[in-house]
Amino acid sequence: MGKEKVHINIVVIGHVDSGKSTTTGHLIYKLGGIDKRVIERFEKEAAEMNKRSFKYAWVLDKLKAERERGITIDIALWKFETTKYYCTVIDAPGHRDFIKNMITGTSQADCAVLIIDSTTGGFEAGISKDGQTREHALLAFTLGVKQMICCCNKMDATTPKYSKARYDEIVKEVSSYLKKEPKRPSDKPLRLPLQDVYKIGGIGTVPVGRVETGILKPGMVVTFGPSGLTTEVKSVEMHHESMQEALPGDNVGFNVKNVAVKDLKRGYVASNSKDDPAKEAANFTSQVIIMNPWSDWKMDMPQFSTVTHPTLLLNDSHQAHGGGDFLEYPPLGRFAVRDMRQTVAVGVIKSVEKKDPTGAKVTKAAAKKGAK
Repeated sequence: MGKEKVHINIVVIGHVDSGKSTTTGHLIYKLGGIDKRVIERFEKEAAEMNKRSFKYAWVLDKLKAERERGITIDIALWKFETTKYYCTVIDAPGHRDFIKNMITGTSQADCAVLIIDSTTGGFEAGISKDGQTREHALLAFTLGVKQMICCCNKMDATTPKYSKARYDEIVKEVSSYLKKEPKRPSDKPLRLPLQDVYKIGGIGTVPVGRVETGILKPGMVVTFGPSGLTTEVKSVEMHHESMQEALPGDNVGFNVKNVAVKDLKRGYVASNSKDDPAKEAANFTSQVIIMNPWSDWKMDMPQFSTVTHPTLLLNDSHQAHGGGDFLEYPPLGRFAVRDMRQTVAVGVIKSVEKKDPTGAKVTKAAAKKGAK
Protein backbone atom coordinates (compact mmCIF):
# COMPACT_ATOMS: atom_id res chain seq x y z
CA MET A 1 0.00 0.00 0.00
CA GLY A 2 1.49 3.30 -1.08
CA LYS A 3 2.10 5.78 1.71
CA GLU A 4 0.80 8.58 -0.51
CA LYS A 5 -2.69 7.05 -0.59
CA VAL A 6 -5.27 7.34 2.17
CA HIS A 7 -6.81 4.08 3.41
CA ILE A 8 -10.60 4.05 3.80
CA ASN A 9 -13.07 1.35 4.80
CA ILE A 10 -16.34 1.17 2.87
CA VAL A 11 -19.25 -0.95 4.10
CA VAL A 12 -21.96 -2.09 1.68
CA ILE A 13 -25.32 -2.44 3.43
CA GLY A 14 -28.98 -2.91 2.56
CA HIS A 15 -32.02 -5.19 2.63
CA VAL A 16 -31.62 -8.92 2.00
CA ASP A 17 -31.47 -9.77 -1.74
CA SER A 18 -31.00 -6.13 -2.73
CA GLY A 19 -27.89 -7.12 -4.70
CA LYS A 20 -25.13 -6.01 -2.34
CA SER A 21 -22.68 -8.83 -2.99
CA THR A 22 -23.30 -8.86 -6.75
CA THR A 23 -22.83 -5.10 -7.05
CA THR A 24 -19.73 -5.12 -4.85
CA GLY A 25 -18.19 -8.09 -6.66
CA HIS A 26 -18.81 -6.44 -10.04
CA LEU A 27 -17.25 -3.18 -8.81
CA ILE A 28 -14.16 -4.99 -7.55
CA TYR A 29 -13.84 -6.81 -10.89
CA LYS A 30 -14.19 -3.57 -12.89
CA LEU A 31 -11.51 -1.92 -10.77
CA GLY A 32 -9.09 -4.76 -11.36
CA GLY A 33 -9.38 -6.27 -7.92
CA ILE A 34 -9.93 -9.80 -9.27
CA ASP A 35 -8.67 -11.69 -12.30
CA LYS A 36 -11.00 -12.31 -15.25
CA ARG A 37 -10.24 -16.04 -15.14
CA VAL A 38 -11.55 -16.23 -11.58
CA ILE A 39 -14.81 -14.60 -12.65
CA GLU A 40 -15.09 -17.08 -15.53
CA ARG A 41 -14.63 -19.94 -13.05
CA PHE A 42 -17.31 -18.49 -10.77
CA GLU A 43 -19.62 -18.12 -13.76
CA LYS A 44 -19.18 -21.78 -14.66
CA GLU A 45 -19.75 -22.95 -11.07
CA ALA A 46 -22.82 -20.71 -10.70
CA ALA A 47 -24.29 -22.09 -13.92
CA GLU A 48 -23.82 -25.64 -12.65
CA MET A 49 -25.89 -24.71 -9.57
CA ASN A 50 -28.46 -22.92 -11.77
CA LYS A 51 -27.47 -19.56 -10.23
CA ARG A 52 -25.78 -17.88 -13.19
CA SER A 53 -26.57 -14.35 -11.90
CA PHE A 54 -24.57 -15.01 -8.73
CA LYS A 55 -21.12 -15.04 -10.38
CA TYR A 56 -20.10 -11.61 -9.07
CA ALA A 57 -21.58 -12.23 -5.63
CA TRP A 58 -19.34 -15.27 -5.31
CA VAL A 59 -16.30 -13.00 -5.33
CA LEU A 60 -17.32 -12.21 -1.74
CA ASP A 61 -19.60 -15.11 -0.74
CA LYS A 62 -16.89 -17.68 -0.10
CA LEU A 63 -18.68 -19.98 2.30
CA LYS A 64 -20.39 -23.03 0.85
CA ALA A 65 -23.52 -22.28 2.91
CA GLU A 66 -23.68 -18.79 1.42
CA ARG A 67 -23.41 -20.08 -2.12
CA GLU A 68 -26.06 -22.72 -1.62
CA ARG A 69 -28.54 -20.36 0.08
CA GLY A 70 -27.71 -17.36 -2.09
CA ILE A 71 -27.33 -14.97 0.85
CA THR A 72 -24.37 -13.44 2.67
CA ILE A 73 -23.91 -14.77 6.21
CA ASP A 74 -20.64 -13.26 7.43
CA ILE A 75 -18.91 -10.02 6.51
CA ALA A 76 -16.51 -10.22 3.58
CA LEU A 77 -13.45 -8.02 3.08
CA TRP A 78 -11.88 -7.16 -0.26
CA LYS A 79 -9.39 -4.53 -1.35
CA PHE A 80 -8.94 -2.33 -4.39
CA GLU A 81 -7.16 0.90 -5.25
CA THR A 82 -8.25 4.12 -6.92
CA THR A 83 -6.08 7.05 -7.99
CA LYS A 84 -6.46 8.61 -4.53
CA TYR A 85 -7.46 5.85 -2.11
CA TYR A 86 -6.59 2.38 -0.95
CA CYS A 87 -10.02 0.91 -0.22
CA THR A 88 -11.21 -2.00 1.87
CA VAL A 89 -14.75 -3.02 0.96
CA ILE A 90 -16.84 -4.66 3.67
CA ASP A 91 -19.83 -6.58 2.30
CA ALA A 92 -22.36 -6.82 5.15
CA PRO A 93 -25.12 -9.44 5.33
CA GLY A 94 -28.65 -8.15 4.83
CA HIS A 95 -30.55 -11.06 6.34
CA ARG A 96 -32.07 -10.28 9.74
CA ASP A 97 -30.63 -13.50 11.22
CA PHE A 98 -27.10 -12.18 10.70
CA ILE A 99 -27.56 -8.55 11.82
CA LYS A 100 -24.77 -8.92 14.41
CA ASN A 101 -22.30 -9.61 11.62
CA MET A 102 -23.57 -6.51 9.82
CA ILE A 103 -22.93 -4.44 12.97
CA THR A 104 -19.39 -5.81 13.20
CA GLY A 105 -18.68 -4.78 9.64
CA THR A 106 -20.28 -1.36 9.90
CA SER A 107 -18.41 -0.48 13.10
CA GLN A 108 -15.16 -0.65 11.11
CA ALA A 109 -16.34 1.61 8.26
CA ASP A 110 -15.55 5.21 7.34
CA CYS A 111 -18.45 5.46 4.90
CA ALA A 112 -21.34 3.31 3.68
CA VAL A 113 -22.95 2.36 0.39
CA LEU A 114 -26.67 1.64 0.84
CA ILE A 115 -27.92 -0.71 -1.91
CA ILE A 116 -31.64 -0.27 -2.55
CA ASP A 117 -33.81 -2.87 -4.31
CA SER A 118 -35.85 -0.84 -6.83
CA THR A 119 -38.28 -3.61 -7.76
CA THR A 120 -41.97 -3.41 -6.91
CA GLY A 121 -42.37 -4.93 -3.46
CA GLY A 122 -38.62 -5.19 -2.91
CA PHE A 123 -38.16 -1.50 -2.15
CA GLU A 124 -41.32 -1.34 -0.04
CA ALA A 125 -40.18 -4.33 2.05
CA GLY A 126 -36.76 -2.78 2.66
CA ILE A 127 -38.02 0.68 3.65
CA SER A 128 -40.85 -0.64 5.83
CA LYS A 129 -40.71 -0.37 9.61
CA ASP A 130 -39.16 -3.85 9.88
CA GLY A 131 -37.05 -3.61 6.72
CA GLN A 132 -33.26 -3.83 6.67
CA THR A 133 -32.87 -0.76 4.42
CA ARG A 134 -34.21 1.37 7.27
CA GLU A 135 -32.51 -0.61 10.05
CA HIS A 136 -29.10 -0.72 8.38
CA ALA A 137 -29.16 3.04 7.79
CA LEU A 138 -30.03 3.63 11.46
CA LEU A 139 -27.34 1.27 12.72
CA ALA A 140 -24.73 2.83 10.44
CA PHE A 141 -25.56 6.29 11.78
CA THR A 142 -25.52 5.06 15.39
CA LEU A 143 -22.11 3.47 14.82
CA GLY A 144 -20.70 6.77 13.59
CA VAL A 145 -20.93 6.41 9.80
CA LYS A 146 -22.00 9.89 8.67
CA GLN A 147 -21.28 9.61 4.92
CA MET A 148 -23.55 7.41 2.82
CA ILE A 149 -23.95 6.75 -0.90
CA CYS A 150 -27.38 5.45 -1.95
CA CYS A 151 -27.52 3.17 -5.01
CA CYS A 152 -30.79 2.24 -6.73
CA ASN A 153 -30.21 -1.34 -7.90
CA LYS A 154 -32.31 -3.61 -10.18
CA MET A 155 -33.63 -0.66 -12.19
CA ASP A 156 -33.81 -3.01 -15.18
CA ALA A 157 -36.60 -4.88 -13.34
CA THR A 158 -38.87 -1.84 -12.90
CA THR A 159 -41.97 -1.21 -15.01
CA PRO A 160 -41.05 0.12 -17.50
CA LYS A 161 -37.34 -0.66 -17.43
CA TYR A 162 -35.23 2.10 -15.89
CA SER A 163 -38.36 4.00 -14.90
CA LYS A 164 -37.55 7.61 -13.97
CA ALA A 165 -40.83 7.85 -12.07
CA ARG A 166 -39.84 4.86 -9.93
CA TYR A 167 -36.36 6.30 -9.38
CA ASP A 168 -37.77 9.67 -8.31
CA GLU A 169 -40.21 7.92 -5.95
CA ILE A 170 -37.37 6.01 -4.27
CA VAL A 171 -35.18 9.11 -3.99
CA LYS A 172 -38.00 11.03 -2.33
CA GLU A 173 -38.85 8.25 0.13
CA VAL A 174 -35.27 7.43 1.13
CA SER A 175 -34.26 11.09 1.37
CA SER A 176 -37.14 11.82 3.72
CA TYR A 177 -35.76 9.16 6.08
CA LEU A 178 -32.05 9.92 5.76
CA LYS A 179 -32.29 13.71 5.55
CA LYS A 180 -34.97 14.78 7.96
CA GLU A 181 -34.67 18.54 8.34
CA PRO A 182 -33.77 19.24 11.98
CA LYS A 183 -34.68 22.42 13.79
CA ARG A 184 -31.78 24.81 13.98
CA PRO A 185 -29.94 24.08 17.25
CA SER A 186 -30.31 27.75 18.22
CA ASP A 187 -34.10 27.27 18.25
CA LYS A 188 -33.82 24.60 20.94
CA PRO A 189 -33.50 25.19 24.70
CA LEU A 190 -29.98 26.01 25.90
CA ARG A 191 -27.63 23.12 26.60
CA LEU A 192 -23.99 23.88 27.44
CA PRO A 193 -21.95 21.01 28.97
CA LEU A 194 -19.14 22.33 31.16
CA GLN A 195 -15.62 21.44 30.10
CA ASP A 196 -14.01 23.10 33.11
CA VAL A 197 -14.55 25.70 35.84
CA TYR A 198 -12.03 28.42 36.75
CA LYS A 199 -11.67 31.08 39.41
CA ILE A 200 -10.22 34.25 37.88
CA GLY A 201 -8.98 37.06 40.11
CA GLY A 202 -11.08 40.19 39.92
CA ILE A 203 -13.80 38.40 37.94
CA GLY A 204 -14.93 35.36 39.92
CA THR A 205 -16.16 31.93 38.87
CA VAL A 206 -15.99 31.26 35.12
CA PRO A 207 -17.41 27.99 33.71
CA VAL A 208 -16.10 27.06 30.25
CA GLY A 209 -17.80 24.94 27.61
CA ARG A 210 -19.32 24.62 24.14
CA VAL A 211 -22.86 25.72 23.36
CA GLU A 212 -24.54 22.63 21.89
CA THR A 213 -28.08 23.97 21.51
CA GLY A 214 -29.88 27.22 22.22
CA ILE A 215 -28.44 30.67 22.93
CA LEU A 216 -26.50 31.97 25.95
CA LYS A 217 -26.74 35.69 26.78
CA PRO A 218 -25.51 37.99 29.57
CA GLY A 219 -28.28 38.55 32.09
CA MET A 220 -29.81 35.12 31.49
CA VAL A 221 -30.75 33.04 34.54
CA VAL A 222 -29.25 29.58 34.10
CA THR A 223 -29.74 26.29 35.90
CA PHE A 224 -26.94 23.74 36.13
CA GLY A 225 -27.99 20.10 35.93
CA PRO A 226 -27.96 17.79 37.75
CA SER A 227 -27.48 19.85 40.93
CA GLY A 228 -30.24 22.35 40.12
CA LEU A 229 -28.04 25.31 41.09
CA THR A 230 -29.56 28.48 39.60
CA THR A 231 -27.79 31.80 39.08
CA GLU A 232 -27.43 34.76 36.72
CA VAL A 233 -24.90 35.08 33.91
CA LYS A 234 -22.92 38.33 34.28
CA SER A 235 -20.94 38.19 31.04
CA VAL A 236 -20.05 35.89 28.13
CA GLU A 237 -16.67 35.84 26.37
CA MET A 238 -15.01 33.95 23.52
CA HIS A 239 -11.27 34.34 22.92
CA HIS A 240 -11.21 37.16 25.49
CA GLU A 241 -13.84 39.17 23.60
CA SER A 242 -17.24 40.00 25.09
CA MET A 243 -20.29 38.57 23.32
CA GLN A 244 -23.91 39.67 23.36
CA GLU A 245 -24.96 36.10 22.63
CA ALA A 246 -23.26 32.73 22.13
CA LEU A 247 -24.64 30.36 19.49
CA PRO A 248 -24.31 26.58 18.95
CA GLY A 249 -20.69 25.70 18.23
CA ASP A 250 -19.22 28.60 20.22
CA ASN A 251 -16.64 27.68 22.86
CA VAL A 252 -17.18 30.26 25.58
CA GLY A 253 -16.42 31.23 29.14
CA PHE A 254 -19.12 32.94 31.18
CA ASN A 255 -19.02 34.64 34.55
CA VAL A 256 -21.73 33.66 37.05
CA LYS A 257 -22.78 35.51 40.21
CA ASN A 258 -22.45 34.25 43.79
CA VAL A 259 -21.25 30.77 42.83
CA ALA A 260 -18.09 29.09 44.16
CA VAL A 261 -15.88 26.96 41.94
CA LYS A 262 -16.57 23.93 44.15
CA ASP A 263 -20.31 24.22 43.37
CA LEU A 264 -19.76 23.35 39.71
CA LYS A 265 -18.09 20.34 38.10
CA ARG A 266 -16.98 19.24 34.67
CA GLY A 267 -19.91 17.48 33.00
CA TYR A 268 -22.59 19.69 34.52
CA VAL A 269 -24.96 21.14 31.92
CA ALA A 270 -25.96 24.81 31.86
CA SER A 271 -29.50 25.53 30.68
CA ASN A 272 -32.05 28.34 30.60
CA SER A 273 -33.97 28.17 33.88
CA LYS A 274 -37.15 29.31 32.10
CA ASP A 275 -36.96 26.98 29.08
CA ASP A 276 -36.83 23.22 29.79
CA PRO A 277 -33.93 23.38 32.28
CA ALA A 278 -31.62 20.39 32.58
CA LYS A 279 -32.47 18.21 35.57
CA GLU A 280 -31.19 15.08 37.22
CA ALA A 281 -32.59 11.96 35.56
CA ALA A 282 -34.72 9.55 37.57
CA ASN A 283 -34.18 6.99 34.80
CA PHE A 284 -33.70 6.84 31.07
CA THR A 285 -34.26 4.35 28.28
CA SER A 286 -31.52 3.87 25.73
CA GLN A 287 -30.95 1.89 22.56
CA VAL A 288 -27.66 0.06 23.02
CA ILE A 289 -25.55 -1.89 20.55
CA ILE A 290 -23.14 -4.37 22.16
CA MET A 291 -20.00 -4.47 20.03
CA ASN A 292 -18.47 -7.84 20.92
CA PRO A 293 -20.59 -9.78 23.42
CA TRP A 294 -18.96 -12.73 25.09
CA SER A 295 -20.39 -15.71 26.93
CA ASP A 296 -19.21 -14.89 30.46
CA TRP A 297 -20.88 -11.47 30.71
CA LYS A 298 -22.58 -10.81 34.03
CA MET A 299 -25.34 -8.21 34.30
CA ASP A 300 -27.02 -6.87 37.41
CA MET A 301 -30.76 -7.28 36.87
CA PRO A 302 -31.07 -5.66 33.42
CA GLN A 303 -34.47 -5.28 31.82
CA PHE A 304 -34.39 -5.98 28.09
CA SER A 305 -36.88 -5.38 25.30
CA THR A 306 -36.14 -6.85 21.87
CA VAL A 307 -39.35 -5.97 20.06
CA THR A 308 -37.76 -3.65 17.49
CA HIS A 309 -34.22 -2.77 18.59
CA PRO A 310 -32.05 -3.93 21.50
CA THR A 311 -32.84 -1.59 24.38
CA LEU A 312 -31.65 -1.32 27.94
CA LEU A 313 -33.55 0.37 30.76
CA LEU A 314 -31.27 1.85 33.41
CA ASN A 315 -33.04 2.60 36.68
CA ASP A 316 -30.11 3.88 38.73
CA SER A 317 -28.97 7.17 37.20
CA HIS A 318 -27.47 8.89 40.21
CA GLN A 319 -26.13 12.32 39.25
CA ALA A 320 -26.97 11.85 35.57
CA HIS A 321 -27.39 15.33 34.13
CA GLY A 322 -30.59 14.49 32.23
CA GLY A 323 -29.57 16.70 29.33
CA GLY A 324 -32.16 15.15 27.07
CA ASP A 325 -32.91 12.40 24.60
CA PHE A 326 -31.21 11.94 21.23
CA LEU A 327 -34.06 13.37 19.15
CA GLU A 328 -34.29 16.58 21.18
CA TYR A 329 -30.61 17.05 22.05
CA PRO A 330 -28.43 14.91 19.73
CA PRO A 331 -25.07 16.09 21.17
CA LEU A 332 -26.14 14.99 24.67
CA GLY A 333 -28.05 11.89 23.55
CA ARG A 334 -25.13 9.77 22.36
CA PHE A 335 -22.82 7.68 24.50
CA ALA A 336 -20.18 5.00 24.32
CA VAL A 337 -19.27 2.39 26.92
CA ARG A 338 -15.58 1.54 27.24
CA ASP A 339 -13.87 -1.16 29.26
CA MET A 340 -10.17 -2.05 29.37
CA ARG A 341 -9.34 0.51 26.65
CA GLN A 342 -11.95 -0.87 24.28
CA THR A 343 -15.36 0.37 23.21
CA VAL A 344 -17.77 -2.38 24.24
CA ALA A 345 -21.06 -0.66 23.42
CA VAL A 346 -22.56 2.43 21.81
CA GLY A 347 -26.02 3.86 22.12
CA VAL A 348 -28.44 6.72 22.05
CA ILE A 349 -30.84 7.88 24.75
CA LYS A 350 -34.44 7.35 23.66
CA SER A 351 -36.32 8.95 26.55
CA VAL A 352 -35.63 10.55 29.93
CA GLU A 353 -37.72 10.77 33.09
CA LYS A 354 -36.48 13.77 35.06
CA LYS A 355 -36.49 14.43 38.78
CA ASP A 356 -37.90 17.64 40.21
CA PRO A 357 -35.03 19.27 42.13
CA THR A 358 -35.74 19.86 45.80
CA GLY A 359 -33.65 22.18 47.93
CA ALA A 360 -31.45 23.28 45.02
CA LYS A 361 -29.52 26.49 45.59
CA VAL A 362 -30.87 29.67 43.96
CA THR A 363 -28.54 32.67 44.24
CA LYS A 364 -29.82 36.10 45.29
CA ALA A 365 -29.10 37.46 41.82
CA ALA A 366 -31.22 34.74 40.22
CA ALA A 367 -34.05 35.19 42.72
CA LYS A 368 -34.03 38.94 42.14
CA LYS A 369 -34.01 38.46 38.38
CA GLY A 370 -36.88 35.98 38.56
CA ALA A 371 -38.98 38.34 40.66
CA LYS A 372 -38.88 41.02 37.97
